[in-house]
Amino acid sequence: MLVTHPFDDDKLREECGIFGVYDAEGAAAMVALGLHALQHRGQEAAGITSWDGRTFHSHRAMGHVAGNFDRDEVIRGLAGNVACGHVRYSTTGETSVRNVQPLYADLSSGGFAIAHNGNISNAMTLKKALVRDGAIFQSTSDTEVIIHLVARSNYRTLLDRFIDALKQVEGAYSLICLTSEGMIACRDPLGIRPLVMGRLGESIIFASETVAFDVVGAEYIRSVEPGELIVVTQDGEIRSHHPFNETRARPCIFEHVYFSRPDSIVDGSSVYSVRKAIGAQLAIESPIDADYIIPVPDSGVPAALGYAQQANIPFELGIIRSHYVGRTFIQPGDKVRHLGVKLKHNANRALIAGKRVILIDDSIVRGTTSLKIVQMMREAGASEVHMRIASPPTRHSCFYGVDTPERAKLLAHKMDVAQMCAFIHADSLAFISIDGLYKALGEAGRDSQNPRYCDACFTGDYPTRLTDFDETIEVNQLELLRERVA
Repeated sequence: MLVTHPFDDDKLREECGIFGVYDAEGAAAMVALGLHALQHRGQEAAGITSWDGRTFHSHRAMGHVAGNFDRDEVIRGLAGNVACGHVRYSTTGETSVRNVQPLYADLSSGGFAIAHNGNISNAMTLKKALVRDGAIFQSTSDTEVIIHLVARSNYRTLLDRFIDALKQVEGAYSLICLTSEGMIACRDPLGIRPLVMGRLGESIIFASETVAFDVVGAEYIRSVEPGELIVVTQDGEIRSHHPFNETRARPCIFEHVYFSRPDSIVDGSSVYSVRKAIGAQLAIESPIDADYIIPVPDSGVPAALGYAQQANIPFELGIIRSHYVGRTFIQPGDKVRHLGVKLKHNANRALIAGKRVILIDDSIVRGTTSLKIVQMMREAGASEVHMRIASPPTRHSCFYGVDTPERAKLLAHKMDVAQMCAFIHADSLAFISIDGLYKALGEAGRDSQNPRYCDACFTGDYPTRLTDFDETIEVNQLELLRERVA
């Protein structure tokens, strides 16, 4: 039986990653390299679509970029100097090839391919209306709704039809669209999902993260602004459009905590530096005596370094991670399933036996990882095991393209911090405060009236309408009210 690795279902999955290249020889090969750098954002499926001036070519498959796009015959089949690609986790829509992006359609104006990072939170409502009007959907992905809205728009130009479509959707999106007229890159009005622009010679490149530019040797130019559409025309002209009403941006704060690679720049800030600052702030807020600071690899490493430097406690690798374990493996029984936990993480017993340790991790979702890690430290002989978390408690589901469990399965929704500490069998547990997280990002604290970031997973303060989830949100709000009254 194939099942998910015990640690894999206890993290917030990283939405999706997108990458596009305009005017580059062998564009598809460059896109494949860029997607390699973005593989952490989606490990379920990958796809690339190219345009050779006459014909669109696509290759989409389940699995990683490596193995699907490392064969010469695949890249040769993706001819042209223009291409876009996508790596995916299924935040909406079933897990199948028909939902792998870029999605492609032949419109009246010609071919149209789209790669989407995010989630359209009124997609179900829009889809019902479109189906009633005769639309036929080929996937269960929310992204296909945008294609149908573009196809049915009465505006004259493709760009105007695209803008018309986006004005009907709610939620979060960064999009790269490939047409016979050029390439369009855009970001939702709140800038919830990231998107950056770069250049390599005469080639224009768009990506979810700057690290993808480093891999292909491109220069980072700037972030695509919230609500901005950038059009690259056939003659290489770059045009910027701002068709939406001006609103206060609220990019996802969890990009800084976990999603983005540490070597990326997000909204002008080094992710690595921010995570170290988060760790330092966590040490200020929740100090405790210990012999070693130990990161839960790999996402806890920068915050652990910041905590160790602030607390003046040695940083040590007390947990060793194997990088050769896939996301799934054979588990024929409970005994082997329990042993399988140590395939991915194992305690450095010689280091931690008899020592007081502080474990640093980026978040607690269901709590199963924290429970296993604390148990591992105990079995290795640690005299005390304390846990510090580099984000506030995750109490609410995300509806903006992050694959979070339903709220009832979030440990911080069911328990307070003391109960969570008892659940994972730690000697102490503390999270960074929401104000402390904002301070690590250079703010004075969280402005409850005008927060700088989307932090709904911590606060329940959703920045947009959530038409398809209104009932869920109303339940959440009632629960929040009960908690405050209690």
